[in-house]
Amino acid sequence: MLGRLNHIAIAVPDLEKATAIYRDMLGATVSDLQPLPEHGVTVVFVDVGNTKVELLEPLGDSSPIATFLEKNPAGGMHHVCHEVDDIVSARDRLRAAGARVLGDGEPRIGAHGKPVLFLHPKDFCGTLLELEQA
Repeated sequence: MLGRLNHIAIAVPDLEKATAIYRDMLGATVSDLQPLPEHGVTVVFVDVGNTKVELLEPLGDSSPIATFLEKNPAGGMHHVCHEVDDIVSARDRLRAAGARVLGDGEPRIGAHGKPVLFLHPKDFCGTLLELEQA
């Protein structure tokens, strides 16, 4: 069911500073800032060749990333995103196996313009998983 690793997401308290670290210190290609108000974040993607690193900053006080950063003020790994061929089929299969889909369970459009879902970290070895339609 799982396809390739699409990205690893890192929550950061200062997106411009984090972008500069990846771009200037590490020499990576970094995308433009992309606000995603429906997800409560602003993101950039760092191209690392075989996958991407997504840097996330809270967009507003009600952002789930704001809560994460309260517990982890310096930032840290937030989630791992895998591609799936059919997100609705994957969701249904995972639910039938006992996995919890976060939110209302319906796919929403993510940063790449494709449907995404998040799966409860307690069901996946303490890691928040994002599924993205390939």
